[in-house]
Amino acid sequence: MPPKEQKIYICTACGHESRKWLGRCPKCGEWDSLNEQKKLKIRTGRSTTEVFPLTGDGGEEPVRLVTGISELDRTLGGGIVPGSMVLIGGDPGIGKSTLILQLLAALAGQQHKVLYASGEESVGQIRMRAERLNVRSDHILLAAENSVQAIIGLAAEVRPAFLAVDSIQTMFSEEVSSAPGSVTQVRESASLFVNLAKRTDLPIILIGHVTKDGSIAGPRVLEHMVDTVLYFEGDSGQVFRVLRTVKNRFGSTNEIGVFEMKESGLAEVDNPSALFLAERPVNVPGSVVMPSIEGTRPILVEVQALVSPSSPGSARRTAIGADPQRLALLTAVLEKKIGVTLFDHDIFLNIAGGIRIDEPALDLGVIVALLSSLYEKVVDPTTVVCGEVGLAGEIRAVGQMEQRLREAQRLGFKTFLMPESSSRQLEAGAAKGIQIQPVRSVHEVVERLFVG
Repeated sequence: MPPKEQKIYICTACGHESRKWLGRCPKCGEWDSLNEQKKLKIRTGRSTTEVFPLTGDGGEEPVRLVTGISELDRTLGGGIVPGSMVLIGGDPGIGKSTLILQLLAALAGQQHKVLYASGEESVGQIRMRAERLNVRSDHILLAAENSVQAIIGLAAEVRPAFLAVDSIQTMFSEEVSSAPGSVTQVRESASLFVNLAKRTDLPIILIGHVTKDGSIAGPRVLEHMVDTVLYFEGDSGQVFRVLRTVKNRFGSTNEIGVFEMKESGLAEVDNPSALFLAERPVNVPGSVVMPSIEGTRPILVEVQALVSPSSPGSARRTAIGADPQRLALLTAVLEKKIGVTLFDHDIFLNIAGGIRIDEPALDLGVIVALLSSLYEKVVDPTTVVCGEVGLAGEIRAVGQMEQRLREAQRLGFKTFLMPESSSRQLEAGAAKGIQIQPVRSVHEVVERLFVG
């Protein structure tokens, strides 16, 4: 017997399902957002799907499609896996379409036929951008189309080695009655592309819009459906962009690729540490260098702090590139354990260059930068600091310290302030050419850097 149809009502804002129409969505609070949809009631029966044992043939690493753009390949885990779905999100104008066009040009340069389906731009507009980027290839096929079924038909006809869709929010499935960009349309369109990728081993990359809070627009399930999620980060006032991996079924997460925006497009940055420290001020209080780990890559960043007196009761705490809650916690640790007075001071924290650091190893850099600004004492410019700070004021160990140490040595730093427990775990000879200063508490940090 055919499956029965059941009417449901789905919120276009958050995807909440209800069996009856409501004027206001009970989940997100939007008014008049529930639209009627038909839901199939599936009847179970005898399955014709084959099952396989865990052990056996077919478990080899798939042959990846290497793009030749090393920073992009790094975030993808070494290249594009056949049949994979990649989702790239980022603010408008950040460079998503530019990166995709350069990716297609790199693949076309390897004699791969690629298809670029755009629901936002005409073929003429894409050609104008390609001309500006000096991209010319007959292997790049363009289609101004936003029907998923039509794009799938084109893919079956031209048989490309790679498909790019710009953007998933402009696509619509002819089987769904709601408008493009709605929760239902985004989910169904993505589902059809996933089915195409897995059925034909065609790698597909989707561009996604982001909301005001920085998350990809559409249902949250969209990020669960794809294999890899990349976020393009950066400030329009900065010349470089950071491509960050937040999900990857075929590689490490939290990997980053760094690009510099130029008139000719996005250029790879082979030495991000040197870029982030290029404009670092010398002999200025409130500045210190901290070695961070982004995925598998060590990067040196400058931590800046400004501590200035404010009117009583109106002190501000602002963090750019770091967690504001963590800044408040570290400020409380300094007041409690060191005895400094900060409640009547404005505190501004910035990770120079626009990059965001979320790891606990940043704590010691924040502490040192705050104290340097408060005491108006300069930290030796050849010193780097790294470590987690606990609520008792203790300096706790962080991972991958030897990678951080090698990066600091490579850029010519002479002193490394690190947790004592981490210094004991270093291999013999690892600290050649650099002085290790182990510390156990914030009291020792003050004594080593600011007393005397």
